[in-house]
Amino acid sequence: MLKIGIMGLGKIAGKMVRTAQGMEDVCIHAVGSRSLERAGRFAGEHGIGRAYGSYEELAADSEVDLIYVATPHSRHYEDMKLCIGHRKNVLCEKAFTLNAPQAREVLAMARQAGVLCTEGIWTRYLPSRKMISDIISSGAIGTPVSLTANLGYELTGVERLMNPSLGGGALLDVGVYAINFALMVFGEDYDSITSGAVFNSQGADVSEGITITWSDGRLAVLHATVLANTDRQGTVFGDKGFLVIHDVNNCAQIDIYDMDRKLVESHKTPEQITGFEYEVDACRRAIGSGSTECPQMPHASTVRVMEMMDTIRGQWGYRYPCEM
Repeated sequence: MLKIGIMGLGKIAGKMVRTAQGMEDVCIHAVGSRSLERAGRFAGEHGIGRAYGSYEELAADSEVDLIYVATPHSRHYEDMKLCIGHRKNVLCEKAFTLNAPQAREVLAMARQAGVLCTEGIWTRYLPSRKMISDIISSGAIGTPVSLTANLGYELTGVERLMNPSLGGGALLDVGVYAINFALMVFGEDYDSITSGAVFNSQGADVSEGITITWSDGRLAVLHATVLANTDRQGTVFGDKGFLVIHDVNNCAQIDIYDMDRKLVESHKTPEQITGFEYEVDACRRAIGSGSTECPQMPHASTVRVMEMMDTIRGQWGYRYPCEM
């Protein structure tokens, strides 16, 4: 039985509870909040046996096998260090940290402690990742030359995303998915990255355009926003056709078109509990084998993406207040 502790009890914590409830040999053993009242209420609503009023108490629970860190972006760095200091395996929500130096430090600490530490960016673990790769490898669209991703949600009412002090903004919450999509399709050895953004009155980035090039001439054009719901589509263009990914954040269907823009094939992705089951299962396997990372999202890939987002923010001249 994999016993999970949840650190941070926002909306996404409920999704992890539903995930565990639908899996075999997985349970939510305990939850932790900075408010004992809130932790107790959440535990009572979901039938969880232990509730802690501090993150320290959760990290110290000797029966917890894996801690799911679901706190705001600005807290990931300190919260993961707390867990690793107690020799706990960690699955941390994206974005992993605020910047690459923080990511390198946390991952080095995990390797030294001999515990798993992995980024919970679910698109890296979902079956659709292999499905897309297999379709492209089959030659169905010929040689890929470019891709686009358009990912947006109307999230202006979510305070943590509007507040730079909490690591808010579109880049760490939405843009990170678009970047990962491009890297999963075209690889991480990119040549250049450029970006522009618009900001709200609090200073958080709320929409951005990102362009990535590869040395062989491939191009990715990405759009991410927290101002509006978009079609969330990804498209990979080849010299013999193109494929459309319906929702790059959680693909439900992949359509293949020929050069005449006629639909040739459609592939539906497997039904899910929530989609989180794939990253939980990857963690279970990694813990069982004594690995400090999951092959779906190696430490090097986490650092690579953080470096890209640091470069993007450098072009904007933008730093989070807690980085100052």
